[in-house]
Amino acid sequence: MNREIIDINDYTILLEVASSDNNLIDSCFFDEPVIAIAFYGSGDVKLNVKFDGKAKEFHHTKGMVLSFYADNMVEFEHHVSKLKSLQCLVIATTIRNIDQLPNGEGQFLEQFLYQLIHPKDHYVEGPVFNMSPEMFQLVEQFFSNTYEGEIKMMFYKSHITALFSHYFGQLAKQQHTKLDTSQIEKINLAQEILISDLENPPSLTELAYKIGTNTNKLKTEFKAQFGVPVFKYLQNERLKKAHNLIKNERKTIQEAAWAVGYDSLGSFSNAFEKKYGYRPSQA
Repeated sequence: MNREIIDINDYTILLEVASSDNNLIDSCFFDEPVIAIAFYGSGDVKLNVKFDGKAKEFHHTKGMVLSFYADNMVEFEHHVSKLKSLQCLVIATTIRNIDQLPNGEGQFLEQFLYQLIHPKDHYVEGPVFNMSPEMFQLVEQFFSNTYEGEIKMMFYKSHITALFSHYFGQLAKQQHTKLDTSQIEKINLAQEILISDLENPPSLTELAYKIGTNTNKLKTEFKAQFGVPVFKYLQNERLKKAHNLIKNERKTIQEAAWAVGYDSLGSFSNAFEKKYGYRPSQA
């Protein structure tokens, strides 16, 4: 086990490297409450986080980034073996130091890791994701550098800044993706609403209101997601249901047309033929 602890700019840097021919457990506690980000390099240990009778397991840590708040009641267990070595960089600070961090990092911690700065338990977990190639390369350089003294400190300071810039950049992208995901969920809800009442579907205005958006965004996002405008999608679903009613459930053409909201048999037959290439009577 090789463990190095360095204090830089109100951060505590912990570098841990371990490998073993036998199975061993390396336990780690923090003396005081910390906000920390752990970057796992080329090692791939199993990690158990234990607190207050609870446990959280991570079975594959290679390339993982784990952010957390932890007090002295939390135990971190790394299960090291011949095939599962440890290479972990932890950058930690305390809540009282947040406002003193360089480069505006305290502001980004508040913005992206709010739950860690305002914890409600002994252990609070923030975002967990895999590092980008740029982040992974920076982490590897922490373990491979051979500088000493002040040059080594300069190296660490510059690389921490670079690593944080990639880290917060990735969180910003994830936040944007969540917004996109929220919009996708709304459009999926619009689809469900249409399918659930093909006979009496809502108007565009009503549908936009039901999902919490405006008609322009509904039309744009719906076409982007399903490849056709709302009306065309609705028409296709109506005709698919009518085709099934006629062919498989032996409904009359009039019954099928009424079941999917067509009042005019002529309009229904023309739309049916345009989609399937033959008249409903030939189905």
